[in-house]
Amino acid sequence: MRIDFNHLQQWIGEGSRVLDLGCGDGTLLKYLTDLKHVKGYGLEIDPEQIEACIGRGVNVINQNLDRGLGNFADKSFDTVLMTQALQTMYFPHKVLDEMLRVGKECIITFPNFGHYKARLHLAFRGRMPVSDLLPYEWYNTPNIHFCTFKDFEVLCHEKHINVLNRQVVNERTSQTLGDLNPNLFGETAIYHLSK
Repeated sequence: MRIDFNHLQQWIGEGSRVLDLGCGDGTLLKYLTDLKHVKGYGLEIDPEQIEACIGRGVNVINQNLDRGLGNFADKSFDTVLMTQALQTMYFPHKVLDEMLRVGKECIITFPNFGHYKARLHLAFRGRMPVSDLLPYEWYNTPNIHFCTFKDFEVLCHEKHINVLNRQVVNERTSQTLGDLNPNLFGETAIYHLSK
């Protein structure tokens, strides 16, 4: 179980209607169904991941998120989730707008590309970092929009999005340092948002 899953569940109400964008193999939606009795769907584009969702008993729809969420009505879900996928979208700002149109609230997690290890790797090795957190080379990464805590908060401010909660998650770095300076020491960002 990814560490961000455990943290974000605290902001999801019992029996909520949930839409999980880029749901992968359905692990999060299954976890929330078992823990919080949520009802919902996952959206995924990868056929192997869709098959894994079906194997877990997760309701899944094959859908390209970059084409929007026009098949869902305004405020049709209590919470819309996107974990570790915003940075892979062609138009993350438009996906964020759609999430807040379809959901009363949304929760987003993403890797912090401003983390000190990424900065040091680039500064001293002169190459894009490859690590457990960012396991891809520059030429095969699905990450096309690199983002930091500060970048995301500027976007929220410009779009008049309310940050209800923000949490820093660290698996390898001191949690205290992450809380003191998330942009430098936070490995994963978790944001709980509303319009």
